[in-house]
Amino acid sequence: MAEAKGDRIAIVGGARSPFAKSWSSLNDVDPVELSTQVARELIFRLDLKPEWIDHFVWGTVVAVPRSPNIAREVAMNLGMYKTPGFSVTRACATGFQSVTTAAEMIGSGHADVVIAGGVDVLSHAPVTYRKNVIDTLQKAQKAKGAALVKTLAGFNPLHLFPTPPALTERYTGLTMGQHAELMAQNFDISREDQDAFAIASHEKAAAAVDAGHIAQDIVPIRTAKGMVSEDNLIRRSMNPDKVAKLRPVFDKKNGTITAASSSPLTDGAAAVAVMKESKARELGLTPLAYVRSWDYPAIDPRENMLLGNVHSIPGALDRAGVTLDDIDLVDIHEAFAAQVLSNVRLLDDATFMSEEVGRSSVVGEVDPDKLNVWGGSIAFGHPFAATGGRMITMMLNALKERDGELALTSACAAGGLGVAMVLERAS
Repeated sequence: MAEAKGDRIAIVGGARSPFAKSWSSLNDVDPVELSTQVARELIFRLDLKPEWIDHFVWGTVVAVPRSPNIAREVAMNLGMYKTPGFSVTRACATGFQSVTTAAEMIGSGHADVVIAGGVDVLSHAPVTYRKNVIDTLQKAQKAKGAALVKTLAGFNPLHLFPTPPALTERYTGLTMGQHAELMAQNFDISREDQDAFAIASHEKAAAAVDAGHIAQDIVPIRTAKGMVSEDNLIRRSMNPDKVAKLRPVFDKKNGTITAASSSPLTDGAAAVAVMKESKARELGLTPLAYVRSWDYPAIDPRENMLLGNVHSIPGALDRAGVTLDDIDLVDIHEAFAAQVLSNVRLLDDATFMSEEVGRSSVVGEVDPDKLNVWGGSIAFGHPFAATGGRMITMMLNALKERDGELALTSACAAGGLGVAMVLERAS
């Protein structure tokens, strides 16, 4: 979908929790509460009155069984009982989906002000049991006396061991890392290049923190053990020799992807305030940027599943009416260093663009000085549904700091999905 005609779709603010290694500092905060704290602070910072907010759109990838509509739970936690909300999911593109869904609602006249966000707390990932355990417990609830004894007599206690959470593709049976490993091999992405990219991500993130670029987005989170106010995954110093000695994770014999060149399991939430431009100005708020365009393609996930970037970026650029040369900053979600490097290489590959994307020309070479300038998911972490919000807000800050006009953000996603979005800095 291209930008709305007339009244533009404005982003007026964004905020996020610290991004924390799963089972660490945010371990005690459930996804609804984490989302609520972030949304509350964003609303407070913008001085929004509850009656101005038309809708909540919230995303999550790892389901919250007790709160299947997490958006509505957040609204009610904030005491906004008459404010509707619904939840979305598009794997690792979920944060973007929240924002573009809000933009579609505004563009179609169904809302003027939407709080769009996302959360994933892997520390609270639901643990499932075998179907026969569920069936036995269901029968036991209804049985009495001898019938109850008989029901439980055939129960094997070993079946009480839960099925551990697994981040595998249902359709292919492979993990994201295994798919990335196949891409590294298919496109000859060297171990050395992956390690260098990962180290650079941490270095750029640490430099951005030191320069004060990151703290402005972060909402201190109240936990049972105290306040959490900083990301805890960024490594300020990485010894290249030690990184080079790390063992491959997903293909232990012939692989090149290690823990260092992969985004870690992460807890976090992020929120973005999206408004009709005229409404923002009516409320006395200054737009930070406008959502210029977006694109959500899909590819066959059985081969090179994480090429969503190279398929989504051309569409978003076309719909915005710009080329890569017009873009001041490019931010590509770092699921794996191999995934980013593969996509960047193929954007400038005429054969691939012609045969696989159906384009007569390449998108072009991504300027390394414009790419992930403040680091990416390898350094900050990747709480699936919150990553899009982090990327969008961070790019708006970076555009302002560098006096740029246009930013291109993009993410690959499970199931052979991808997203790209063009953001225009408000003047």
